[in-house]
Amino acid sequence: MSNDNQPELVTVYVDDREVQVPPGTNMIEAAAKIGVEVPHYCYHPKLSVVGNCRMCMVEMGMPEKDRATGQPVLDDEGNQKIMWMPKPAIACATKAMPGIRIKTDSELTRSCQEGVMEFLLVNHPLDCPICDQAGECRLQEFATDYGRGYSRFVEEKNVKPKRTVLGPRVMLDDERCILCSRCIRFCQEVADDDVLGFVDRGSYTTLTCYPGKQLENNYSLNTVDICPVGALTSMDFRFRMRAWFLKETHSICTESSVGANTVVGSREGTIYRITPRRNDQVNDTWMADSGRERYKQVEAKNRLLHPRVDGAETADPEAAVAAASRLLQGGKGIAFVGSGRCSVEEQYLFRKLADQVGAKSRALVSRVSEGDGLLISADRNPNVRGALVTGLIDELPGRELSALATGIDSGELDTVVVYNEDLTAAGMTAEQLDKITVIYLGTHANPTSDRSQVALPTLTVFEKNGSFINQQYRLQKFFQAVPGPAGAPGDLRTLAGLLAGNGLQGHPGIDDVWEEMSEAIPAFSGLRFMKIPSGGLPLEVPSRLRDLPYAEGKTLHYEPAGGEPAAV
Repeated sequence: MSNDNQPELVTVYVDDREVQVPPGTNMIEAAAKIGVEVPHYCYHPKLSVVGNCRMCMVEMGMPEKDRATGQPVLDDEGNQKIMWMPKPAIACATKAMPGIRIKTDSELTRSCQEGVMEFLLVNHPLDCPICDQAGECRLQEFATDYGRGYSRFVEEKNVKPKRTVLGPRVMLDDERCILCSRCIRFCQEVADDDVLGFVDRGSYTTLTCYPGKQLENNYSLNTVDICPVGALTSMDFRFRMRAWFLKETHSICTESSVGANTVVGSREGTIYRITPRRNDQVNDTWMADSGRERYKQVEAKNRLLHPRVDGAETADPEAAVAAASRLLQGGKGIAFVGSGRCSVEEQYLFRKLADQVGAKSRALVSRVSEGDGLLISADRNPNVRGALVTGLIDELPGRELSALATGIDSGELDTVVVYNEDLTAAGMTAEQLDKITVIYLGTHANPTSDRSQVALPTLTVFEKNGSFINQQYRLQKFFQAVPGPAGAPGDLRTLAGLLAGNGLQGHPGIDDVWEEMSEAIPAFSGLRFMKIPSGGLPLEVPSRLRDLPYAEGKTLHYEPAGGEPAAV
């Protein structure tokens, strides 16, 4: 063992190139470490190894040793003699051992690859022009790179079922299935929902659900992601857009505090799908189905598109910001209600504005529900910890704003600034809202915005750059995928305008905000937005923030990647 408790590396050889890998690494991953591709279908780094596609067959050899003495056998030139096996081995199930060698480009290896591809294509339909997987299909790519290049079969193809509904979100075209079993293993090993299996034999083997069951768990669309061909398709994305037309933008799922890494696929300002992005420290390669539909909020019917002053829409955002600033200056008792769905940068400027106007209270609305033990945590806000780190709040919030309601009823508070929350959903009544001046910033209209004196539209997570801090106190950034509504100035610019209207310089640019935060907040010392790694950055935070009492007796602990908050 090395000094840092990491296992000693072993030396293996891929095409006569030396590679050092941890013991037990399979040879597909060992080859990938030096940029050598071993084609495969059934193997997936996050699933068990079954070795049923045989696409990864390689020529393999081991150093020869004298059986009597155990000493290495050398050739005439004094080099280690290698015993090459007469038949190929599958790289996915071959573990790295000292001195093991594989050939990925030998005559035997190429012959095996061509043979496997030939059999896989025997019954596969030639429907690439209409297949949703076209452009990101491993069968297409490997047929070109490792196939024979022509077909010797003249027999009719075996026809299998098409457009089979496996569940509410997944459709199967069984003609395309190559029986890799990735979907079956995912349901068994990750989703813990053993619902898929193969029936019949030989060329008639078919993927199906068990009798009386459907593929309806909240992670079913991950089977579409890992399907190497176009057999499993998403009903939401099916036939909507070609994959090669999509612009891919890195983002973060806002469904809960797990902060699953995602890729947003868009074209010409319209989002077509959200898929998971690999981050072994957070979500491996998975995400929940429910998080994939959040892009639909961008074009929701209740989207707040224009500023409103005293109930009337205005085309001048600056005039609306000025009206809000005047209301803040006239407020005698001001309260701020922030959101765990806002970015770190927005929460910082919101807190700064609250301090500038002398707010008597700052609060956050919690969203707590039962987690699923996988990638949906009990905390359904993506950035409560951001509010803690930036100082917007000092303790974890409750579901109802009882202190705010008391302040309004007593007459202590006459103005409330609400950021992307509905106060009526947090226990406030319409009568209480009628007693106060409400300034609302948010993406969608709700009863609070309807009763506000000034409503300022903001942007969704898909329309801006920013960062969240997840349940591990890992800082993660997201990027703008599509433009915001015409005329919407953006959250940071709106907050900067409110700060300027109340006598304090505001920073409408994210780089300027980070320059200021890196000096004001110890956890962000020396950081800039573009310096945040693509996989996120664990923050050093005070121990008091790692274990705080949550609503209804629950405590969210500082937890490992992918873990579920413990309720105590």
